[in-house]
Amino acid sequence: MSRNRRLILSSTSRVWDLLSDGHRYGEWVSGTRQIIAADPHWPEVGARLQVRVGVGPLVLDDTCVVRICEPERRLELEAKADPFGAARIAMNLIPWGENTLFVLEWHPLRGPGTRMHGLPVDYIVSIRNGMMLTKLARIAVREQYGSADGSRPGTRSR
Repeated sequence: MSRNRRLILSSTSRVWDLLSDGHRYGEWVSGTRQIIAADPHWPEVGARLQVRVGVGPLVLDDTCVVRICEPERRLELEAKADPFGAARIAMNLIPWGENTLFVLEWHPLRGPGTRMHGLPVDYIVSIRNGMMLTKLARIAVREQYGSADGSRPGTRSR
């Protein structure tokens, strides 16, 4: 399992707004080439998001199905990418003052990923997921505070 954490300098409602718009996943989910379709009732349980993902010349279609949805708190997806199997993606939003502590977990459920599961694969997934959280944080902060670098107005970025 891979676990990433990120303090996002934005409210949980702003972060949830991004998660609850399936058409925006391509803005922050690393490797997304195209959102093919998003169910209109996304992110209700059972809703599907169809995406085209890829790295270099390797491209495949992926379907994410919502398994658990607790608005502004928790969203769990099952990502299916045949022939590679499926993975559980759990996103927890924890209010942290005026900010959001975002915890992202990835765990293979079926397919070759379950056999390759361990330090090398988890490390690569952790790097990818860290990049995703950085993108998500920048978008959330920009939309809430109008700053592209992730700092609040009147503060210095580190």
